[in-house]
Amino acid sequence: MRGQPVYLSAPGILCCAGSGGTQFYAAAREGVQSGIRPVTLPDGRSFLSGRIADKFLRPAAGGFDMRLLRIADAALEQIRADIEGAAAAYGPDRIAVCVGSCDNGSECSLAAHKAYFADGFFPENYDLRIQGAAYPADFIARKFGLSGPSAAVSTACASSAGAIVRAAELIRAGWCDAAIAGGVDVASETVLLGFGSLEAVSETVCNPFSKNRSGITLGEGAAFFVVSRSDISGAGIELAGSGESSDAFHLTAPRADGGGAAAAMRSALADAGMQPEEVGYINAHGTGTPLNDSMEALALAAVFPKICEAPLVSSTKPITGHTLGAAGALELALCWLTLCSSRRDASVPVHCWDGVYDQNMPALRFAGPGTCVKDLRACMSNSFAFGGCNTSLILKKN
Repeated sequence: MRGQPVYLSAPGILCCAGSGGTQFYAAAREGVQSGIRPVTLPDGRSFLSGRIADKFLRPAAGGFDMRLLRIADAALEQIRADIEGAAAAYGPDRIAVCVGSCDNGSECSLAAHKAYFADGFFPENYDLRIQGAAYPADFIARKFGLSGPSAAVSTACASSAGAIVRAAELIRAGWCDAAIAGGVDVASETVLLGFGSLEAVSETVCNPFSKNRSGITLGEGAAFFVVSRSDISGAGIELAGSGESSDAFHLTAPRADGGGAAAAMRSALADAGMQPEEVGYINAHGTGTPLNDSMEALALAAVFPKICEAPLVSSTKPITGHTLGAAGALELALCWLTLCSSRRDASVPVHCWDGVYDQNMPALRFAGPGTCVKDLRACMSNSFAFGGCNTSLILKKN
């Protein structure tokens, strides 16, 4: 990004693949899919989902026993020292909160409405505020006593990527000096049933970019950074560029030729002042649906046309599940961890699939087990959402 450099602290992470950066990065490097398990809903239907083990969750947070807030709380506690350090350095009124999420309290509202239909009144502990998109951001601001700008971003699967962009914009505009930025989402009953009704859920673990792909695997998780005008954690990881575009092509289907996704990637490269060959690794959106993977492969081939020089690519959704509004931040966290692993010999997240190429798509350089990139300096993370909302982020190590 041009102008004021913006740095990202070490991330706080919680998903079905692990709690904290060490566990999560190891699972992604090794392709561990043990967190994907069947979830049975009250009506008897079962879905595979990346569900977080209860042992990793903190007690009820924010006055409500919301799984979404408990997941966020556990991830935030991992970066408490950086948050408190930023507040001490700049003041609580100069720390913003930018959160991406999609669920908007459905886990509580669904139960409350079931009680209303059965009994004629809502439970005493039900509060309409929890259904607001801003509620997670409000919770975080209260938790840490912050009074700077507070923003909620709800742009489907690109939500938390957009939240990180907004945080950088607030810092550069002078509205704050640092921000807690990232996202959180849950694979609630509403989410599982909703994607099931779209016939978009795979009966097996998702198989991104394979000829045999048949849909997504849902998951839940959270990832948060302290985004700041100074390098708080000393890692030297900078948000070098961001790009956003909007297809406005279809409510749920992406533009088939990948034009919108390609525009976001090109915009991120231009913002960073980088050439395509300077990016060594890309964490693809890679959901495993026929339409998404096809258009993303076309977009990647258009932006990175020289296959022999193209960056390594992987989709980590078979490891985490598709964490919806949290996906952008969670996958950017993997890029952060990869850049920090080693300047000269970075082991990148493996691409988990059956290895069966779809001959109707351009060939990509997928990262295999143990694949390393020499002198890795920049990574890209892609998030492409419903409605054609596309966001690409580039991290570089100084």
